[in-house]
This record gives sequence, C-alpha cells and structure tokens, in this order.
Amino acid sequence: MVTERISSAPVTGRVGWWRRWPAWSGYLAAGWSLTYAMLGLYWTAGGDGFPFAPIDDDHRSGSILEGTPVEVVAPLMALLGLLGTVVALGMARGAGSRRQSAAMIAFGWLVAAGLTLIIPDYILIALLAFGPLLLVFAFTGVPGPQDGIGDILYWHRTNLIILFVGGLLWAVATLAYQRRSRAACQHCGRRHGPAGDGPSRRTLLRWGRWAVAIACLAPLPYEITRVAWYLGVPLGISRDFLTMMQNTNGMLEVGLGCAVASALGGVLTHGLVGRWGEVYPRWIWFKAGRPVPPALAIVPASLVAVVLIPAGLMMLWDPAIRDGWGLRLPSVAWVLWGAALGAATIAYHLRRRGACRHCGQGTDAVPAVGELQHSN
Repeated sequence: MVTERISSAPVTGRVGWWRRWPAWSGYLAAGWSLTYAMLGLYWTAGGDGFPFAPIDDDHRSGSILEGTPVEVVAPLMALLGLLGTVVALGMARGAGSRRQSAAMIAFGWLVAAGLTLIIPDYILIALLAFGPLLLVFAFTGVPGPQDGIGDILYWHRTNLIILFVGGLLWAVATLAYQRRSRAACQHCGRRHGPAGDGPSRRTLLRWGRWAVAIACLAPLPYEITRVAWYLGVPLGISRDFLTMMQNTNGMLEVGLGCAVASALGGVLTHGLVGRWGEVYPRWIWFKAGRPVPPALAIVPASLVAVVLIPAGLMMLWDPAIRDGWGLRLPSVAWVLWGAALGAATIAYHLRRRGACRHCGQGTDAVPAVGELQHSN
C-alpha cells in the first residue's frame, strides 16, 4: 500500500519530538476534548466557573457565546467533548472506513474552525501585540485602574485562549489524519506520483502576489481611521466619543501604535513574494546572501493570520461595539486580511519547502533566478 511506503521511508538524522506531531497530535486533541467534556458535566451539575456566564461589562469577553445559558451550553460542551474524544482517538489510531474517515475529517475541521476562528474574540491578537508588556507588568504592576494581571487575563478571557489552543490541536490532528487517509505523507502531504509536489513554484508565486496585495489593502481603513482620530478628526465616530478617547490617557496613542504596527506588517508581508523573503538582503550585513529560514516567516505570519479572523468576526456580533461605523467596519476587514495573509503564507510555504526528510519526495527549494527577479 502507498501508506506503508510512506510510513516506512527512511528518516535521516535525529528527529525531535515536535517533528513527530502526526503521531501524538491526535492523542493530545483527545485529552483536551476529554478535559472539556468533564468540565461540561461539572457545569451542567451546577459547578462554579462557567466561562460564558453573564458578567459585568468590564469583564465580559467579545465571544459569540458570552452570556449564553449554562443549562444549554454546558451539556452541549460535554456531549461534543465526549464525541471529540472518541473521534480524536480514532484519528490517532488511523481507524475508520472511507465514509467514516470523511465524517471524522469533516467533524475535525468544524471543531478546529469553531475553536480557533468563531468562539474567540480580540484577546488573541491583543496578546500577540502586547504580550511583551504583560511580562513586564507581571513584575512591575499594571499601570492605570487595572488591579494586576488577573484583571486583564481573567477566566472569561483565559478560557478563550485555552479553546484556541484546543482548536490548533484539532487542526494538526485532523490534517495528519486526512493525509493518512489519502495515502499521503503525514508530514508534507505529498503523494507518490508525478503530481505529488503540487503546483509549480511560478504558479504559487503568482497566487501569492494576489494574496499579498489583498492582505496589504484590507487593513487600510483601520489604519486611516486610527491615524485620523489621533489627529483629532472624528472619522466614523461621534465627536463625543473622540473627546472621551482624548481624555483617556494613552487610548489614542495605542490606536496609533496599532495602525503603525499594521502598516509595518504590510511591509513584512511583501517578503512572502519578494527576494528578500528568501535571501537575506545586503543591508543585513551579518546574514547577507544567505537563505532565509522558511519558518522565520511562516510561523509568525500563520499565527497573525489565524488570530486576525476571530478579532474581525467579533465585530459582527458583539452588541457592545457601537458609536459609528469607524469602530466596527474597519475591523471587520480583518477577516479578509487574515484569510489573505494565510493564503499568502501557504503559497510561500509550498514554494520554499524542499525534499521531505520523512518520505523523500520533493526537490531542493531553490527558486529559479527569473522567479526571484520577477518578484522584485
């Protein structure tokens, strides 16, 4: 069988535990699901700490489940958690007929999408942007009215982070099982045959350019409104709301900083289709001319792409976000931004990947000179 040839391919060198993710990701997803199944049963029985219970406005999250009744959501969490445990264990063991495999894959991707993209709110992108500051605040204290880190990362928010991590576990477990079910390498996704390496690098570069263009244009409304507010122009908001922000120390400065960070992110996004995203440019003198490690671009770009989408979706259903289109519509475009950045990152990964050390398929990831020159 093709699956046997792939799994028995020689692996050169020492393989770290993280490279064996197809083997353990399903078991971790099962353990995570079982934990939340038990919590769901606990909350169904009247236990404290239901993470979506109604709470004061200062501590509520922007999740779509915020304020939902425990007697409805907790039993559903228990049921889905138990079902997820069984499905994840089946994935880890490679069980299931063709129809069962299709159903398990569909279930896995639905769970992964719900946990990573639908249920969370903006806390993930906030952690990514202000994470270093939180580490500092843990030792120096939090400035302003907040009463320590616990007043920022309280249970309603921390639960969303745990759900997001569970979604990532489900995504990698489902990906490994899907590849296994189609007799492909679980590490790279290639199948034996002439079409195993997928689209050509030139095609991927063309797709990547379109995705990068969309990813750079989507956040422009957000950047323009935040700069306008900093300059005293109430673009998309009321004059009273702008006055409130002006009277709140640091509020406009944070918005301006986010706009600048977004613009700088757009510059870095061009590296996914530019020569300097594959070979260090001359102005980085200590690395000039050397290949850029693909993970240096893929890991941060993938993480940003994933956390942008729930932050944008939150703006669609959070009733607390009002006072003009400037607070809602520019951030809704983050959904398009995240999707385009994710597509550009996938194209970059497929273009840069070399021969798989597990199945031996593929070629050295050295793009043609013409491709690199044409990308500048």
